Amino acid sequence: MLMKRKRSLKFFIGIDEVGRGPLAGPVAVGALFAAPKIIKKFRSIKESKQLSLSKREEWYARMKVSVGKELRFAVSYVSADIIDKKGITFATRLALLRSLEKLKISPKSCEVLLDGGLRAPKQYVRQKTIIHGDAKETVIAMASVVAKVLRDRRMVRLHKRYPDYGFAAHKGYGTKAHYRALKKYGFSPEHRESFCGNVIQ
Repeated sequence: MLMKRKRSLKFFIGIDEVGRGPLAGPVAVGALFAAPKIIKKFRSIKESKQLSLSKREEWYARMKVSVGKELRFAVSYVSADIIDKKGITFATRLALLRSLEKLKISPKSCEVLLDGGLRAPKQYVRQKTIIHGDAKETVIAMASVVAKVLRDRRMVRLHKRYPDYGFAAHKGYGTKAHYRALKKYGFSPEHRESFCGNVIQ
C-alpha cells in the first residue's frame, strides 16, 4: 500500500528507473513533478510491475491529460553502448540527471523522492531515497509507470528495426526466446554485450 503522509511543501518530484537488467535497449529514468493535490488524485495507482500493460497505459493516459503547471514529467534514456562503456550505474545516474534537467525545476522548491538506491544531485537539498519506494509513495509509482510505458514503446519501435530479436514481446529482457535469437543472429547495436556474457559462443 502506498504511504500516506502529510505534505507541507508545494511540490514533489518522484523518480524511478526502468530497464536496469535487460540484455538490450536503454536504461530509462522517469522524473515526475506534481503538487500534493494532483498526487492525491492518483493515490490508487500501483507501481508499474504490479500493473498489466492495459492498466499502465490507462494510468499514463490519465497523467498525460493532466499535464500542466502542477504536473509534468520527463523520461530520459541512456543507450546500450554507454552502458557497455561506462557501466549501468553511470548510465542510470546520467539518465536521472537528464530527466531532472528536462523538468527545469528549482532544486530548492520541491522535495525529491527516489526509488531504491537512486540519488539526486546534491543541489536537491530535500531528497529521500526509499527502498521499494515505488510501492510506498504515490509520486514514485507515477514516475515508474511513465518510465515503463515510454521505455516499452521505445522497445516496440526498436522491434521494427530489428525484428529477429522479439523486442516487442520481451522488451529486451532475457527470455528463452531472446537467448535463442541471440545465438542465431548474434548481437544487434541495441544489445548490451557486457550483460550477455558468452551466450552467443
